Amino acid sequence: MWQYVLRKLLWNIPVYLGILLVVMLALRVNDPVWVRLGKNATQEDYDRERKDLGLDEPFLKQYGKLLWGFDLERQSWDKPGRSVGKELSQAVWPSLWIALPAFVLTTLVALGIALVAAFRRGHALDRWLMAGAVVGMSISYVVYIILGQYFGAYKLKEWTGAEIFAIQGYDTKRAFWWVHFCALPVLINVALAIGYDSRFYRAVVVEEATRDHVRTARAKGLGERRVWLRHVLRNALIPVITHVMITLPFLVAGEILVEVFFNIPGMGRTLITAILGKDFPMVQGFTAVFAAIFIITNILTDVLYALVDPRVRLS
Repeated sequence: MWQYVLRKLLWNIPVYLGILLVVMLALRVNDPVWVRLGKNATQEDYDRERKDLGLDEPFLKQYGKLLWGFDLERQSWDKPGRSVGKELSQAVWPSLWIALPAFVLTTLVALGIALVAAFRRGHALDRWLMAGAVVGMSISYVVYIILGQYFGAYKLKEWTGAEIFAIQGYDTKRAFWWVHFCALPVLINVALAIGYDSRFYRAVVVEEATRDHVRTARAKGLGERRVWLRHVLRNALIPVITHVMITLPFLVAGEILVEVFFNIPGMGRTLITAILGKDFPMVQGFTAVFAAIFIITNILTDVLYALVDPRVRLS
């Protein structure tokens, strides 16, 4: 297995290098120096600013610094005195405090709904659950956020007289800070994702429940509980793992819209601010981290396949 992991890492090195190269080239399509200085700047101002930003160095030298991780030590263009690594380390925790609980809750609740619907497939309960899932996934993310802020924060404060959930902001020094600042964004994320995940998991479980080996197990006299645990759920793990591992990298990237609307200083909002401000060091540093996480996640997915299904061999 370790040989397979090592080979996959070596094969993905060119992919990783290519991602960083494309990002650096895309950022330099328009010269950011004139954008920062304005149209009234002189050539001397331009040359001085270009040198201060480190853009006067050869492109390959800038690329080499990014590969060796020097960009994480560079100062942010929009936040003087703040390094990219420091911004990254501070932004990752607000994102994880929202994305990780939402991810766990969504997975557990969606799997529960999917199992109930699959077990009762064709009955009224199954139809009602899937109809609710379709309605839930048809509503826009922005609508969930606006309704959540209005009813979950503004109106709830009017009704109870207490500010249980904050409309905006993030402060870990406040008492019960997670409930106040993070619980509502978590609930919004769960409400958004649970419809799609429930339908996906139900389809996977129903497909496995109708296979020939499941009918054979029932014909041999195995009880329903044993059939579902050993023959249905176990074989349904691979598509479930695929879906979970695809979602996993976004835990670090954060939820951009939620962070922007709720003014939470997470990875998503920090990256969007850096892109809009043409903060090259910040964008390049964040992209390098995101790309590494995606590659590692893909390799880990293959390893988990082999662990849960003995038919899969890493070669």
